[in-house]
Amino acid sequence: MKILISSILFICILCPGFSSADDFLNAPLPPGGKIISQTEKRLEKLYDIPYEEILTYYQKTLQNEQDIKFWDKAEGTRIEEYNTRPWHSISINRAGQGESTIIVLKDNWTWIIGTLLIRFLGVFGILIALFIALSIAGTIQKSLFKSPSKG
Repeated sequence: MKILISSILFICILCPGFSSADDFLNAPLPPGGKIISQTEKRLEKLYDIPYEEILTYYQKTLQNEQDIKFWDKAEGTRIEEYNTRPWHSISINRAGQGESTIIVLKDNWTWIIGTLLIRFLGVFGILIALFIALSIAGTIQKSLFKSPSKG
């Protein structure tokens, strides 16, 4: 009997399907739902749960986590993670009357390098704009305030 109970507990711990723990890339997902598409980097699921209930689920699930941002968009909510988790974002969208879709994306180097490139180019864009403005101001000052001639 002890072996049977031990083996059942062992199976429940190792197999998330048996214990109703549903996740993709260690991102929390509400139980149930129908998989629309799934690859190594992306999962899209359809739920017969209203958008507000799913949003409440994620607010409760991720309330004690650090480096998590909730972005309210017109089509739904996007949850972004800025730490070392394998997932980058979870998008919650309204799909219809009482339905919602959840899209989980894997963290990738394209997003990281793109963000760094935009910041790098932005800094140099600001420096060039300041240089041009100061050059124009210097030229105007030179023409307005000529130095007195010695002689």
